[in-house]
Amino acid sequence: MVKIKYSVARKKGRKRVFRLTKGFYGQKKNRWGQAMRALIKALRYSSRDRKTRARAFRSLWIVRINASCQANGLAYSRFVRGLKAANIEINRKMLAEIALNDAPTFKKIVEIADKALPANVTRKKISATN
Repeated sequence: MVKIKYSVARKKGRKRVFRLTKGFYGQKKNRWGQAMRALIKALRYSSRDRKTRARAFRSLWIVRINASCQANGLAYSRFVRGLKAANIEINRKMLAEIALNDAPTFKKIVEIADKALPANVTRKKISATN
């Protein structure tokens, strides 16, 4: 039987790992064992940190919406409740963009949400001077 060499597959796998570790510091970019350990850790962190980044963006959007709501005289929690009551389904990312770039439109959305709030809930307005 013919002897099979694994050098082609082995080099291909190593090239893939070294391509992914390009830019790493020190010997983690060009030594096989250290590169493998660094790559495994980096991939683990990347999947974890995608979720962290999503959380951070959501909190940023909420802060922006809250600031615009308070400028228009309504608390964020009441604004969200009013949106649900009015059947307005705009996600927080889009609401934050509207609040940041198109203040008159956001003011109209706040007014619609305020009108849709139930009558039995006491309406405590927030003054814009706070």
